[in-house]
Amino acid sequence: MNKSDLIIIGSGPGGYRAAEHAAKNGLSVTVIEKAHIGGTCLNEGCIPTKTLCHHAKIIDTLMDSEVYGLSGMNYDIDFAKIMERKEAVISQLRNGVEILMQQSGVTVIMGEARFKDAHTISVGEEEYTATNIIIATGSQAKIPPIEGINSDIVITSRELLNINKIPKRLCIVGAGVIGMEFASVFSSFGSEVTVIEFLKESLPVLDSDIAKRLRQTLSKRGVNFYMQSAVKKISGHTVMFERKNKNEQVETDLVLISTGRGANIDGLHLEDVGIENDRTGINVDENMQTNISGIYAVGDVNGKCMLAHAATAQGIHAVNHIIGKPDHICFNIIPSAIFTNPEAASVGMSEDICKDKGIEYICKKGYYRANGKALAMNETEGMLKLISDHEGRIIGCHAFGAHTADIIQEVSVLMCKNSTVEELKDMIHTHPTFGEILQSVSEQF
Repeated sequence: MNKSDLIIIGSGPGGYRAAEHAAKNGLSVTVIEKAHIGGTCLNEGCIPTKTLCHHAKIIDTLMDSEVYGLSGMNYDIDFAKIMERKEAVISQLRNGVEILMQQSGVTVIMGEARFKDAHTISVGEEEYTATNIIIATGSQAKIPPIEGINSDIVITSRELLNINKIPKRLCIVGAGVIGMEFASVFSSFGSEVTVIEFLKESLPVLDSDIAKRLRQTLSKRGVNFYMQSAVKKISGHTVMFERKNKNEQVETDLVLISTGRGANIDGLHLEDVGIENDRTGINVDENMQTNISGIYAVGDVNGKCMLAHAATAQGIHAVNHIIGKPDHICFNIIPSAIFTNPEAASVGMSEDICKDKGIEYICKKGYYRANGKALAMNETEGMLKLISDHEGRIIGCHAFGAHTADIIQEVSVLMCKNSTVEELKDMIHTHPTFGEILQSVSEQF
């Protein structure tokens, strides 16, 4: 029997960071991983996607080369080299995580884990036991029940990140974060992109006004959107859908299914231990502990917030609960970003949420076209909405435009410190920067 203080199932951002934190605090840690160190985020999610986003951004800049006084530029897209660089980035980061585990003294076991009892995990013929166990197995793509969904041309983001040529036509089912990022990327790569979305607007995580403006910006770049549309059937290279009670169809070479993700719990044998879960994932309390004492679940697998940085924070919080160390992580303030071009980001309340909950609020807007840095960089497409409560405390910010992820991070810090709009007004911002947009909006209150 292999014994340690803590077993962590999964080595994504929730797992490996929790392992490092636990080891630093004196626990002996065993990490069990069935695929690749770094999990979905590093190997087939955030990192490879953002690498492609950066390549697409460079292509977009080259397309505007005459604005920068570069006339007559010619270039060819070498997709093989783009994918080669993506793999190099993944490899470098994966090696970094492996070295981190080694230096922290964490034992890494490659194989598929399953529960034998509340303190024992089986991997093949071997058994591992620990006082505490953290489940950090992430999520997998949800596949909707559409006729023809098993067609060879239907793929998920995992397969799309490993194709060997740019599709001439790409149909994306779902206008959430994954769908919108790939729509932006492959439009820049030269694909004819069509997005079919069941809801009225894209990106439900965003303020609807911001989401609409971002979608319209991508439309101007050539992405075709069909909103309030339900895919009914995929036959050959035809995607058939219903929109406003009318049957329509599009022809495509590939169909990307990006209709959300579900908890990765298959094969864990949770039922043998009595760990409670539902359609959203494993049920946990405020300390990320399941209904079974000593067993925790962090990241996508608990369905609370499917973001890598949320998983990291949850993993650290779970370890802190195990070792009895207090922390002040604000789980109600988690920034998020969408790396389309232009990118979008948000934190806290949106106008939609405030209205739905009957919360008194004040909202002011700022526009990129009035910002010096934006003009200098030819990044004038963008808008920011800052929201405060009736006492002037900042409760949310939603934006799209260049570097919005960085701006939103500043707002996240302010919100964690319960800052007011008046306090933001008094904070000096570097000139010229995009951050000045935030300060200028605060001056409208």
